[in-house]
Amino acid sequence: MIDTITGHIVAIADTYLVVRMGGVGLRVLVPTTVRDAIGSGEQVTLYTHLLVREDALTLYGFRDHDERALFETLIGVSGVGPRIAVAILSTLSVAHLQNAVAREEPEVLTRVPGIGKKLAQRLALELKDKLHIEPATGLAAISDVDTDVLATLTALGYSVVEAQAALQTIPRNAPPEVEERVRIALQYFA
Repeated sequence: MIDTITGHIVAIADTYLVVRMGGVGLRVLVPTTVRDAIGSGEQVTLYTHLLVREDALTLYGFRDHDERALFETLIGVSGVGPRIAVAILSTLSVAHLQNAVAREEPEVLTRVPGIGKKLAQRLALELKDKLHIEPATGLAAISDVDTDVLATLTALGYSVVEAQAALQTIPRNAPPEVEERVRIALQYFA
């Protein structure tokens, strides 16, 4: 098992990084959140998971132990392969996923490309047992207005993770109108 790798980024693609270690360049599949946080030429340490299949050896890389552990938990759920697990980590932060599972909100998982209603319900149910989440933990439930704000921000081209971060900066006493809340959220990106 390859636990971590440290090296310089020599190439960045949509779904992977090439990390040079010594004279070898390793292709490491990563969530978009990892890819977007790294620049070419930077030295990086990634926590990895090596997936061994009959026809391929595939290396997945993550920012920290928790993200890798969540990936490993996700691929242990029936119907979730590594591609879907990476899509989940690319779309939802670890905290947001835990909150959705704790609050039994499988509709949050349907925002991930490739996850339909049935798989989202199964994921929420199985992850609740596997993640050992206390019902009182997590972020506050998202209101219908904030759901519209999130949808607007993602329609403007921001990732779901970026939109969620901007949403969290909106003060509690902000006006309830979607347009005003979007304006306030956009200030996060300025």
